[in-house]
Amino acid sequence: MDLETFRALEPLCWRAPSAHNTQPWRLRYEPAGIRVGWDPARELPAGDPTGRDLRLSLGAFVETCLIVAADADLPLKYVADPEDQWVGWLRPAEGPYPTPFRTTDVWERRTDRGRFSAGPDPEALAAVDREARQAGGEVRVVPQADRLGALLRTADQHLYADPAITAELRRWLRLDPTHPNYRIDGLTDRCLALSRPAAVGLRVGLAAYPLLRPLGLPRLLAAADDPLARGGTVLALIAPEGLDQAGQVEFGRLLLRCWLTLHTAGLAAHPLSQLIDVAATRTVLGTLLEVAPERLVHVTRVGRPTRPAPRSARRIPSDEPT
Repeated sequence: MDLETFRALEPLCWRAPSAHNTQPWRLRYEPAGIRVGWDPARELPAGDPTGRDLRLSLGAFVETCLIVAADADLPLKYVADPEDQWVGWLRPAEGPYPTPFRTTDVWERRTDRGRFSAGPDPEALAAVDREARQAGGEVRVVPQADRLGALLRTADQHLYADPAITAELRRWLRLDPTHPNYRIDGLTDRCLALSRPAAVGLRVGLAAYPLLRPLGLPRLLAAADDPLARGGTVLALIAPEGLDQAGQVEFGRLLLRCWLTLHTAGLAAHPLSQLIDVAATRTVLGTLLEVAPERLVHVTRVGRPTRPAPRSARRIPSDEPT
């Protein structure tokens, strides 16, 4: 196996998406192949207690690795083999991974929290739904009635009211360019589409969280942003019943393919995971879509950006012993 060729490509693979931009993945090069796993220090135990977002991120990373390798004519395949903090292997294949996507798609795709001029057209919606159905799932449009905005505020208020979740968020926020990890990982003020006053206000408010929480800070923070007012269409990715942990990794691969399908159609995505991170809002959303709540694995706002989004930071891959 040509390990050195893939090592040279590895920084491109780190453009995969992850919750809070924690970039939890890790690779270990061994004679049998490249082992794929994660760094426990980059988990989100408070905000992602079941590990769903972690496994979706790992699946998106696997798919990114396969796309980048295929574009370099490097034949690799993914073999699931969960063990401890590993999910599987990248191993030699008979030919390059079949995919319509290129490394340039991986490099140029961005999460966009800005304004959208329009939502996806019927062709784009059909394309991502077709992709999902090949994996046993489906993509549905979430009705954007007043109820959805209220659900978002309820979910945000619930999360901000939880000290552990808020502390975890603070750990990954990069609200000032002087932050030592501003160009490495986490959620920057630019990627969150915050003005300087808004970023300063959020930083000050969260710094005083223990004092301000009993005085209504979670409610104020939840009401401070309305992503639905910035346009677009909200889509839900629905999994088949009984999706296990290995299946969640596979749906992370599917999610990356859906995002790249939207990207190549000139669209961008803004995840609204809080809607399914909170049990109460997840249940209501399941009722709105007429599906079991546990089948909801991802929710995102999709549309045509009015301007290019900032590129999120990425850390430099660190080699592990072969």
